[in-house]
Amino acid sequence: MAKRVTLFEPPPLDPSKAPIENVLELTPVVDIGPDVFTNSRPLWHPPGARGIYGGAAIAQSLAAAMRTVPAEFAVHSMHCYFVLAGDSEVPILYHVERVRDGRSFITRTVQARQRGRPIFTTTLSFSRANSGGKKRLEHATPMPDIPVPEEPSPLKKAFAETGGGPFESEKAGIVNRISNKPEEKRVRRWVRSRGTVSEAGGHHAHLSALAYITDSFFIGTVSRVHDIPRFSSPADLKRFLNALKNPSDLDDEDLSRALKELKEEEAAELRRRLEGALNRATDWKTLGGGGQKQVGMMVSLDHSIYFHNPWAFRSDEWMLTEMESPWAGEGRGLVLQKIWAKDGTLIATCTQEGVVRLKQDEPPRSKI
Repeated sequence: MAKRVTLFEPPPLDPSKAPIENVLELTPVVDIGPDVFTNSRPLWHPPGARGIYGGAAIAQSLAAAMRTVPAEFAVHSMHCYFVLAGDSEVPILYHVERVRDGRSFITRTVQARQRGRPIFTTTLSFSRANSGGKKRLEHATPMPDIPVPEEPSPLKKAFAETGGGPFESEKAGIVNRISNKPEEKRVRRWVRSRGTVSEAGGHHAHLSALAYITDSFFIGTVSRVHDIPRFSSPADLKRFLNALKNPSDLDDEDLSRALKELKEEEAAELRRRLEGALNRATDWKTLGGGGQKQVGMMVSLDHSIYFHNPWAFRSDEWMLTEMESPWAGEGRGLVLQKIWAKDGTLIATCTQEGVVRLKQDEPPRSKI
């Protein structure tokens, strides 16, 4: 019998929905309980990652919680912990607990489980729309003045939608890039979900899509502000070369974009460039460059999202993100992220802490 990675047979893709809506679709599991849901489709395991893409667990937990909350309430905060690496070969069960239903605020917790064990947990708070009164205190960090990316040609857009993931991104520069102080740098990029989010999905679909996207590039900001390259050793490059089969295998935005121009021709060119980098890395090692920093482990521990204007954006329109890392130490790193809608509205602020450990020169000490 073939191994099933979802609890139920996945439904056909709905062409009226954006790709990210299909990716995040949930199915109720009424046999277990009224507030239990499962992933309708297989979840993505990024190449080289320990488990599934964390944004899927974040977004599907949010989607499950929103199904238990009245329509006039919107999520304003979400605090998550990654407990265990999710297995893409095993269905996830999302258990929603209705902690409190108040007049202005509602609280939910969601626990994602595999094989009966929690792999992810989150607490969410929802607030009633327009519950702040007519007199309000208001302020927001303004969006940097950065031009919105140009729209791709129809041919490039069609290829991206058939070979890419459920969202796309464009670099928007690094502030203080040449600074020798990592805490002063700001990494910016434009992001949006592919296609058009359906009217049926409504603002719930846009919120789930935003939650999904927030986990992308997040903890990796720590290595970026320290100028530690992704492929910093011959072994890393060899592993990537061995895994290079088709454009959908690529999770690095720069390499993925290179493949989108001409599928076959640029794949060969990419391979030549990587092999050249492999030769340079081998030469560097031969010359005795033992002081180069290399990331040995990078794993997210927790993730928080503060939704400021849940009704004031569309996830299928360009959103600007700005990430910074105010601190790293003790084998961990902290990253802050601000997200603006295309019109300049600050729609979310996020935080993430993760394990960020470098490869050590000396052998590890024996466990006691």
